[in-house]
Amino acid sequence: LQITGLIFGGVGMVGTLAATIMPQWRVSAHIDSNIVVFETTWEGLWMDCISHLGIRLQCKFYDSVLALPQPLEAFRALMCIAVILSIISFLMAIVGVKYTHRTKEDPRGISVFILAAGVAFLLTGILVLIPVSWTAGSIIHDFYDLKVPTPLKRELGAALYVGWVSAALLIAAGAMYCSF
Repeated sequence: LQITGLIFGGVGMVGTLAATIMPQWRVSAHIDSNIVVFETTWEGLWMDCISHLGIRLQCKFYDSVLALPQPLEAFRALMCIAVILSIISFLMAIVGVKYTHRTKEDPRGISVFILAAGVAFLLTGILVLIPVSWTAGSIIHDFYDLKVPTPLKRELGAALYVGWVSAALLIAAGAMYCSF
């Protein structure tokens, strides 16, 4: 169970990093009757990208941190904290698993590292869930809002799905380690 938790935590850690870096948080929605689409727009935490016919991809980092909307600044901060905390959690879990194999007669020493890693994984999973779910909620709200023009409507991007899976794995790893 400890090794499974370590694997879940490791995959969740990599997924958290991937979701943070990926530009596909918001993807342009093609809901008109026009079938021919030349450009696809991706909006992420760090950059916007435009794909031309699926052949050429142009990405541009945001020019100014001060010009960003406040929710985006908060989501960046939460995801960066989640990445750092997931690395720390993973390292604590490795130490806990290694320490478990070395001393079988001291159960209190074992539970401290494992419990700390479990709580850190749970906290990391929650930190990932907040910006991912909030972004998805705003995308869905804007998609069905009649006041939002059709070219500005967006769909859920791949980074959101990666974030949800990562959060689920991190929470599962945290639950496994907290059960010890």
